[in-house]
Amino acid sequence: MAQGTDVMVLDDEPIVGERLRPALEKEGHTVEVFTDSEQAIDRLKQKRFGVLVTDMKMRGPSGMDVLRFVREQAPGTQVIVITGYATIETSHEANAWGAYRFVAKPFKLKELVKLVEQAAKLASA
Repeated sequence: MAQGTDVMVLDDEPIVGERLRPALEKEGHTVEVFTDSEQAIDRLKQKRFGVLVTDMKMRGPSGMDVLRFVREQAPGTQVIVITGYATIETSHEANAWGAYRFVAKPFKLKELVKLVEQAAKLASA
């Protein structure tokens, strides 16, 4: 288990962060939750995270915009993209930009926590 990894969760649906935060904190991670992508980008300018879990479609910058920003500013951060609008094209685009995984909603909490654990082992933030 990768203890002490800083994780950002970004989803405009508050329930996602409300479910993920306690599950990830139970595994020893420090978790910051955002529902606004512009605020998340501002925070990413200040702090490096080992893992970012981001929704794809949001008001303001999209999850793909956030992924591109992270790839340019913090290439060691592992990014897991979650979306309710999964298509082959968006999956390929996320992979092309270096996403660790692309996960369709609804997801199983335990499976996403396991993915974060795996990504945290690879993180160099």
